[in-house]
Amino acid sequence: MTRHGAAIEALKRTGHRLTPQRVMVLSVIAEQPAHVGVEEIQSRVKAVYPYMDQATVYRTIHLLKELGLVTEIQAGGASRYELSASGRHHHMVCRECGGAFDLSPSYLEEFRATLVRDFGFEPDLDHFAVAGRCASCGGKRVSPAAAISTERK
Repeated sequence: MTRHGAAIEALKRTGHRLTPQRVMVLSVIAEQPAHVGVEEIQSRVKAVYPYMDQATVYRTIHLLKELGLVTEIQAGGASRYELSASGRHHHMVCRECGGAFDLSPSYLEEFRATLVRDFGFEPDLDHFAVAGRCASCGGKRVSPAAAISTERK
């Protein structure tokens, strides 16, 4: 089953009505290759269902976040969303352009080990975002390129 299908099943399983608006918002988020903002979600939904207002989009996203079906990140001063991934999911977020890039969990293993070893602190790094400036916006070009994945899993 796809993540989109699993999200729809989770809505039903938790006793929430499967309204056309909820299905459309979920579909728009699922179709995006990257994180998507409220304005883009509303624009795509309105192309199919012109009567849906922004408040409905916000309420739907709020519910989907509460149920753990959608993940929110702050990018360039705005919230952006994607379907929640199972397991660890990390991002690098550019403060300049708002771009969000997936970050391999391997880059956080040493950080996690240091927190455990030095402080006895067990961090929850399943969903982690680090803000900064991307290479395109003037940050230093970095390598290896393996750190950045443009594909959603």
